[in-house]
This record gives sequence, structure tokens and C-alpha cells, in this order.
Amino acid sequence: MQKILIIIHAPPYGSERVLSALRLATALIAQEDERVDLSVYMMSDAVTVGLPNQPSAEAGGGLQQMIENLVEHGVIVRLCRTCAVARGLGEAKLIDGVAIGTLVDMAATTIEADKVITF
Repeated sequence: MQKILIIIHAPPYGSERVLSALRLATALIAQEDERVDLSVYMMSDAVTVGLPNQPSAEAGGGLQQMIENLVEHGVIVRLCRTCAVARGLGEAKLIDGVAIGTLVDMAATTIEADKVITF
């Protein structure tokens, strides 16, 4: 089983980088040929995607639904603590299954990963 880390820096809205990253993550967990151990870390403005009550796919959004699906499939989804605190999200309610992580956590996950992909 491959360990894959996806690091996302882009803001969730205004570009399609977060959408592309989450689409790739969704495709990776759907693989039938090989299971993957997937972790997703959000940094910079990407941390705001961890907030609940975002628009559904039917309303032109869907990022929250994608994250919830990833969490349901056992994907670790973490937000950079420093980035979250800098944006006033340190104590904010997050999407169920999403947690604040540290740079130490991300470093350990990076060392353990077979592949690291950034967006």
C-alpha cells in the first residue's frame, strides 16, 4: 500500500486548485487496483476549506461534500495550526473529521510518504 500526502496551499475559492486536489484525492481512494494510505494537509488560505456550512454541489460548491467523503473513507485531513490561527480559525468548529495539525505532524507524514503532491 502506497502512502500519499497531498499538500494544498491555494484558497478554496477563486481558483480550481483545491477542487483539483480534492478530485485527485477522491480518485485515489476510489482505486480498485491498489489501496492507498492518503493524508491531506491544508496550509495558507486552504485552511478555510475546513469550515462547515459551505455551499453544496447543487448550489455551486461541493468542497465540503468532497472532504466529508474523504474522511468517511479514512483519509486524514488536517489544517495547519499556524495558518488556521493566523486566520482566526484556531478555535472554530470544523467539518466533522477534519482537525488542526502541526508542522511536526506534517513533517512526520512527509517522511513516511512514498509520494508527496502539492497544489
